[in-house]
Amino acid sequence: HNGIMVCIYASTSSDGASGFERICLASSSVVNNTAQASISLATASSVSTLVSVTDTMWILICAIFVFWMQAGFAMLEAGTVRPKNTNNILFKNLMDSALGAIGFWLLGYTFAFGNNRTEASGQGQDNRFIGWGNWALQNFDDSEYHLWFFQWAFASAAATIVSGSVAERCRLEAYFTYTLYITVFIYPVVAHWVWSPMGWLSAFSDDGNGNRNLPENGMIDFAGSGVVHMTGGISGLVGTLALGPRQGFYGHEANVRAQLKGSNELLCSLGVSILWMGWYGFNCGSTLGAGSGNGTYISIASKVAVNTTISAAMSAITSMIFSRTVLGHYSLTICLNAVLAGLVSVTAGCAVVEPWGAMMIGIVGSLVYIGASAL
Repeated sequence: HNGIMVCIYASTSSDGASGFERICLASSSVVNNTAQASISLATASSVSTLVSVTDTMWILICAIFVFWMQAGFAMLEAGTVRPKNTNNILFKNLMDSALGAIGFWLLGYTFAFGNNRTEASGQGQDNRFIGWGNWALQNFDDSEYHLWFFQWAFASAAATIVSGSVAERCRLEAYFTYTLYITVFIYPVVAHWVWSPMGWLSAFSDDGNGNRNLPENGMIDFAGSGVVHMTGGISGLVGTLALGPRQGFYGHEANVRAQLKGSNELLCSLGVSILWMGWYGFNCGSTLGAGSGNGTYISIASKVAVNTTISAAMSAITSMIFSRTVLGHYSLTICLNAVLAGLVSVTAGCAVVEPWGAMMIGIVGSLVYIGASAL
């Protein structure tokens, strides 16, 4: 009631035993102010929790999309090899995820991010080349397990890239050894260089005063064109050079090239479609949040999705025009590979280029693929 006063007696002395004064306030003022303060505190706490939960859920969902790319790799590679080698290539894809998970849990994440601290905050034994400490996630913060899950999906993707490069020419034992090596050491070290706060190429590194290291190195790889795809690609190239051509496939004669044709274009098409879908988790998820930044993170993710789409689409169109005008016929295989070329090409800069830039990236990526495949 507005007419009721609430009065209290308060001491103004240091010992609280003397100097009492009477303080009276209208009851409506006390009730309203107290309620507003409680609501404000509850609202701030709820919003902070909601943002954290949203970011975590976003990364988990995107990581599942990235892991789903393993199915795409499996379908694409199974459709590319001869039927007798289908079981072999599918087994390699399965072990990429299984062996990669254990290796990345025990050592890989440590080498990539260590204690995930900056030099100014006391990095422990982390250095510019490699992370150190936090073995097998023994000291891991419970609120950051989603980050390990996301990075494991990336590490598995990097390993699987090589399985297609060495298809039909590598023993399973040798491939399993390689899979462990790339997920335990090769990919984690490269990831540390570029994405860890301590990495020598990292744009996240600072001098302790909040000044980023970006002007010194200019290294922006938003979602892994270099860290994931180039690392896997170079590893595959080295493996291919070491192993040589597939047995019986020598020369450029028509009968020899006919033997190189994939066994099932339906599986290839399905695989590329799954990979294109999973790539949205790959690129959009690299914002590492959706609720943070007062809507900034999810806005960037939306832009990333648009740029990813445009680059892949333009790359496919470019290869379609090339195959029709230069080769004299439409080639599904060339267009499928061009989609992947456009996706890989835009992954590094998908958050910082405009859509027209993504279109140009798709064109260049397609032409680079066409030229490289002609070698």
